[in-house]
Amino acid sequence: MSENHEHQTTEQVERVERDGRFGSGARGEQVAPAQARRLWHLLEPLHAVMYYAPEVFEEADALGYPTEDRWGSYFPFRAAPLGPVSAETVTSAFYSFQPGMVARYVEDAWKVATPEAAMAARRRGVDRLYRRLFGDLVDSPELAEAAALARRAAEAAVTAGRPLAAANAAPEWPREPHLQLWQAATVLREHRGDGHLAALLLAGLDPAEALVSFAAIGAASVERFESRGWTRAEWAAAGERLTARGLLEPDGTATEAGRDLRRRVEEDTDRLALGPWQALGPQSTERLAALLGDYWVAVLGSGLLPSESTLGIGRV
Repeated sequence: MSENHEHQTTEQVERVERDGRFGSGARGEQVAPAQARRLWHLLEPLHAVMYYAPEVFEEADALGYPTEDRWGSYFPFRAAPLGPVSAETVTSAFYSFQPGMVARYVEDAWKVATPEAAMAARRRGVDRLYRRLFGDLVDSPELAEAAALARRAAEAAVTAGRPLAAANAAPEWPREPHLQLWQAATVLREHRGDGHLAALLLAGLDPAEALVSFAAIGAASVERFESRGWTRAEWAAAGERLTARGLLEPDGTATEAGRDLRRRVEEDTDRLALGPWQALGPQSTERLAALLGDYWVAVLGSGLLPSESTLGIGRV
């Protein structure tokens, strides 16, 4: 970490994020919103692979969480930084999951294991996973450099109004560079995700409508979105509400107004995600993007991630 970064004041960081959000006012060369999206595309797989990895399922099983599908570990492991919170709180923070689905996995989660135990287990799982996927690259100077840059960006993220980002930024940083990289990727993706929820709220899209409208522009198939737990009746009702607003055609595809609304949501999400990258600066952000390539390829090449994502990566 550079001396300049260590002495960066809270006021400076907040100003950078504010200027990044509204797209004006900051001096000097700026990071473009498209670059924030590019870094998300590179970092998201490094974070999300945890939820599909056998090493992590083994850690979850050892704690007593069900591992018949990935949700038994996904919900407690992702929610653990928030503490022993209720299913209602997790539903609010995760937004697009059907509340009953969340309750099935969260209501008894903290009786099985404490949040602290869940966080330790997920870190152990990521350690084993990354060592398998990256091999000798785990100890490379390039990974150490990437971890340092990603950590600088993550530590610059202003987390006010972003509960999942704040919760993941609070734990002490691990010493190992590969675990620092994963923690930074997690903070940054949750920072972006929290901002995305603000963009959805601004667009007037409730949790089910957010998914229906996303499917309508081809972000992923309706079948893929079924993993979020909404019943056919709930999905149809959300579609009817969107149709009444002129956002959906009767066949379920987006109208021009619907496509415009989703485009604005994605643009707002990119702008809201800019703060950490503005703080890191264009040159360091570009350097991080270049360094992440080998690890991104290793994760995608593992075959652990699904070929189609509900996040719409590569499609929107």
